[in-house]
Amino acid sequence: MSKREEIIELADNLIRQKGYNAFSFYEISDVIGIKTASIHYHFPSKSDLGTAVIDYCMCNLSELIESVKDKPADIKLDKFFTIYSKIQKDSKVCLVGSLATDFDTLDHNVQNKLKELSGLILAWVSEFLAEGRKQEIFQFEGLARTKALVIISNMLASVQLTRLTNKADFKKIKESIRKDLIKQSK
Repeated sequence: MSKREEIIELADNLIRQKGYNAFSFYEISDVIGIKTASIHYHFPSKSDLGTAVIDYCMCNLSELIESVKDKPADIKLDKFFTIYSKIQKDSKVCLVGSLATDFDTLDHNVQNKLKELSGLILAWVSEFLAEGRKQEIFQFEGLARTKALVIISNMLASVQLTRLTNKADFKKIKESIRKDLIKQSK
């Protein structure tokens, strides 16, 4: 792994653990063992690093979406759930959720990149929900986009809320969403 990638991964972890405004280049340099000037070589500003972290996340998500593009909608739903399951297992929060809390303080480039990531997630979930309804795998009322917003919001919030309640609640929330979506045979 290159130093640039190492910096991005550490920044991603720090954003998820502490929030965007709570970490510094000094903290990264201390953990990795390099000078802050080395970080500035790759990322002249914190905004540049923030957009790189979001790009990194978008790249990983795009790879996941591509890997399941020919799979049934319920498999896509399960893959979507694995994103949040890993976040919850690692005792982190969703990157979108973490950055959204700092949104008004973020540089416009980071704000726009965050909107792009959110749009990618929303488009993918909306797409596989509509596909699942058409294939009669899923049943739900209303627009697929609205249902996608409800599901994404639930998963994003459940990662944070189950830090306060019980980690087992996370699995129950996922199962409830899945059960409500899967078309029951009559």
